[in-house]
Amino acid sequence: MSEPRIDYAAVFRDLPGAVLLLTPQFMIADVNDAYLRLSGRERDRLIGRSLFDAFPDNPDDPEASGQRNLRASLRRAVSTATTDTMALQRYDVEAPGRPGVFEERYWSPVNAPVLGPDGEVLLVIHRVEEVTELIRARAETDDGKRDRLEADLYTRARELQEVNDRLRAAHARERQVALALQDAMLPAPRLVGHHRAAVRYQPAIGALNVCGDWYELEDLPGDRMAVAVGDVVGHGLAAACVMGQLRSALSAAVLVADGPARALEVLGLYAHSVAGAESTTVVQAVIDWTAHTITYSSAGHPPPALLRPDGHVEFLDRATDPPLGVRPDHVARPEAHTPFTDGTVLVLYTDGLIERRREDIDIGLARLADSLTRHRGADPEALADALLTELLPPDGTTDDTALVIIRL
Repeated sequence: MSEPRIDYAAVFRDLPGAVLLLTPQFMIADVNDAYLRLSGRERDRLIGRSLFDAFPDNPDDPEASGQRNLRASLRRAVSTATTDTMALQRYDVEAPGRPGVFEERYWSPVNAPVLGPDGEVLLVIHRVEEVTELIRARAETDDGKRDRLEADLYTRARELQEVNDRLRAAHARERQVALALQDAMLPAPRLVGHHRAAVRYQPAIGALNVCGDWYELEDLPGDRMAVAVGDVVGHGLAAACVMGQLRSALSAAVLVADGPARALEVLGLYAHSVAGAESTTVVQAVIDWTAHTITYSSAGHPPPALLRPDGHVEFLDRATDPPLGVRPDHVARPEAHTPFTDGTVLVLYTDGLIERRREDIDIGLARLADSLTRHRGADPEALADALLTELLPPDGTTDDTALVIIRL
């Protein structure tokens, strides 16, 4: 029985897939009927033409890359003599009978070489499957998903806004409670013995930024006064509560301790038992008007300023140690003494008065010294107001400021 004769030309024409036969120079050697139907072209308008002359890029699309990508794939197929499958490709096609009008089209191309007996590439089979409708359907689906997503995001944004409004209201209430607590715990201006101090407390801006700054003045036996300023790490009601505990503990310790350093040692031991008290800074000074001396000790706090009658400013920084609760073991804290003459002004403060973001602390200290010198003739109340006006930003700071001024 003889084998049936197969008309391969007829098979090629009737292939259900759209196929072009190209020479290695990418000239169109043949085209099947499916390709003609898909492209809307006539056979005699394609045979013998360059593929890229027959199907140019859209000249009105500066980002068109179909021709470049197809040429690269064909070259790989010819140079490697292996099939090259392209990724999904946009390649716009000129509409039949409408010269210059290009339709957006998407294709899935495969380029397969046909080899001769010597292994050389004789032809390239360029098979394409159009997926334009699939892409459009997917885009419409994506648009629907996008619309639903946008609606969902809008709803979530509204919900988040409502949560934020409630949080702001809660924070505002917390701020009011913290301010009331600080105001109740901080002593009002009063005579200590027969000496008067000017005191100021300037809260930070923002609902969450009420901090744990405090000051304390105590009358000691023998025409002496204890004055302290401290700063608890953190913000809000929790910091204000810690501040109250530390202030009360230091107030009791300084009445019985042998000097400021011993009082801070007791406070440091107590701070280990108070959650949130770690890294608190505080400076304690004892003024002795009989001996005309100031004895002081600092736990990581900015140094007190001493304004001499001639306008010279001295910072008391010879007895500085780490903040409370930093050391795991008890270590004796340093203590220093400095003499003063009548008319000298002692200024204790928290870091909100001098520190600014991205600025060295020495700049803030120099700014404080300059302001003190210029206002050296002012009484303590006027001097306190001048320092707050000149040194704090007009729109407020994110840190509290406590200030104590005493004319010695």
